[in-house]
Amino acid sequence: MQDTVNLRHALLAMRAVIGRETHTFVRQPGRLFSALVRPLLWLLVFAAGFQNVFGVAIAPPYETYIEYKVYIVPGLLGMVALFNGMQSSLAMVYDREMGVMRLLLTAPLPRAWILACKLAAGAMLSFLQMLAFLAVSLAFGIDLVPAQVLMALPVFLLSAVMLAALGLVLSVYVKQLENFAGTMNFVIFPMFFISTALYPLWKLEESGARLVYLLATYNPFTHAVEAMRFALYGQVQVLSLTVTAVCALVFFGIALWGYDPQRGMVRRPAGQKG
Repeated sequence: MQDTVNLRHALLAMRAVIGRETHTFVRQPGRLFSALVRPLLWLLVFAAGFQNVFGVAIAPPYETYIEYKVYIVPGLLGMVALFNGMQSSLAMVYDREMGVMRLLLTAPLPRAWILACKLAAGAMLSFLQMLAFLAVSLAFGIDLVPAQVLMALPVFLLSAVMLAALGLVLSVYVKQLENFAGTMNFVIFPMFFISTALYPLWKLEESGARLVYLLATYNPFTHAVEAMRFALYGQVQVLSLTVTAVCALVFFGIALWGYDPQRGMVRRPAGQKG
């Protein structure tokens, strides 16, 4: 009986945290607009300009030659999740400065569950924005099989969870809002550009950029993008799925350690009580 009560309280807490983040997002339609502008700019403008620069050969999961705009769709889905993960991290830093995070972390629930609720809220917002971008891209002529898109949704969610967990980690180490912009650029741009979001790995190796190729190979964002790329064509990229899932767990573990006031980076100042 007690376990049932505890489970109900835990689920109510998750619903409250997710509801708070969702309501905040709904009240700020500019966030959705800004989240879609970046990837749509790449899809409609840069893809047209780079169409004849980046030729995409026949390589898995593709069975024929494809347009460049088709190739970059999974990468742009990853961009949406990556930027929202950083926005969620920014919200965490703001909540910490305002004292909201302290109230949450002192709730009569395990600290891991509270952080899992924040992770679920951030991942859900990313997932919804990814769906919105995918719907808009379909309207602009990206040809995908609806059944395969539905099968790919769990992979989208897994990628959103991994990038939201990365945002949790950043919120541990960024102490002030003023420092966040620089940190975001330091994380977002290397992860995005040194990946397969805009060009395939074999292109990097073929061009002689061996160092960039190796960095892209070990970039977690690369594996999130590749997992989504294969899933959109009804295929499973086991390695990329495994790396994405493991990184999500590792990032969440680091964030959990960081938010432990006894061991992590988020400590009470010496002499402070309560």
